[in-house]
Amino acid sequence: MKIRYFAWLKRRVGVAEEDVTPPPEVRSVGDLVVWLRTRSPAHAEALAEGGAFGAALDRRTATFDTPLGEAREAAFFPPFTGG
Repeated sequence: MKIRYFAWLKRRVGVAEEDVTPPPEVRSVGDLVVWLRTRSPAHAEALAEGGAFGAALDRRTATFDTPLGEAREAAFFPPFTGG
């Protein structure tokens, strides 16, 4: 699975994207976030519990309870507003 980070998340993690193979127990976006936090202190800081960031699976906005299913890409980005 490709993971993409945008804006300040990219700066904190230190990469714009990475390829990962989450373990089978990672079944939702929330599970993925918890697992990604274990990859490094930078990941833990960028994806900290209570942090303000959004997620998308295969370029569609997702909530933390969204199942990963067969998604090939997950993205994390700062909150945004419309206008």
